[in-house]
Amino acid sequence: MNRLDRLTAILTHLQSKRIIKAQELANRFDISQRTVYRDIRALEQAGVPVIGEAGMGYSLVDGYRLPPVMFTKEEAMSFVVAEKMLKKVADKDSSKNFSTAMFKIKSVLKNAEKDVLEKMDTQVEVIRKKNSLHSTGKDHVLQSILNSLAEKKVIKIQYTTFVEEKSSIRDIEPVGVYYAFEQWYVIGWCRLRADYRNFRLDRIREIKILDEVFVQQHPSLKEYLEKVEKEENLIKVVIEIHKSTNKYVREQRYNHGLVMEKEKGDMVELTFMTSSIEGFARWIIMIADYITIIQPQALKVRLKELLDGMLVNLEVSDQSQ
Repeated sequence: MNRLDRLTAILTHLQSKRIIKAQELANRFDISQRTVYRDIRALEQAGVPVIGEAGMGYSLVDGYRLPPVMFTKEEAMSFVVAEKMLKKVADKDSSKNFSTAMFKIKSVLKNAEKDVLEKMDTQVEVIRKKNSLHSTGKDHVLQSILNSLAEKKVIKIQYTTFVEEKSSIRDIEPVGVYYAFEQWYVIGWCRLRADYRNFRLDRIREIKILDEVFVQQHPSLKEYLEKVEKEENLIKVVIEIHKSTNKYVREQRYNHGLVMEKEKGDMVELTFMTSSIEGFARWIIMIADYITIIQPQALKVRLKELLDGMLVNLEVSDQSQ
């Protein structure tokens, strides 16, 4: 990227947030902080009203705006992909809001870019069997949580647990939402349990944003997740699988804590750090005839119990026919 393009990109970046640190600009454009300082001075000399606050960062004078931003063809095409994906994983309200934003973005595109987007819309698709957030009554769950996060307001939810399938009413002070393992989750301070809890959005039956603004200071989502990861009691699992079969677990193995992969002739040794022997056993049972469990013994025992149970069920089924 030449300097003129970088200065334009920095100016666009400055418009995207209220305050931006020099290190953030350095990281994005892969330049030194000293180069950032020189670029900021160049913008100031060109008449751009940049405000620099020691220890805080840079901002633009309130009200200053560039003319409508122009997008490259590649940037325009990325919008199509983003819109397709969001429709498949978000709730209806969030998808609708993104579609509205897309109309505004398309309004500033050049005609050639608009033509590209219209053509690409029929050539890109995201296939997902089911989006549980599109169910009746859940089409605004994610958007409600995003609104409560922005306004720091307490939310009241009716939540059904996964294991016991028991429902309860909770008042939650949300910390953040994240998407993992094909599901959305919200982490928040649960007043009922007086502790932080993780809630799966598709198990929220009802949600309401209360008028109450919570004042308790919570960690950021990143800080909380890093803390949980450090404190989590992980179990080391080592298995061997034939190279020809490894492809069947390649897509999901990182979801189950893969940390190391080592080739041993025709075999591959996979090392995982998991928090649930039960969950791991039920996942790996689909290729149990192709793997050798190296450790732990508890996984071998649980896998055998599951297989024995399956055999009993098959025998009962045969007898009933």
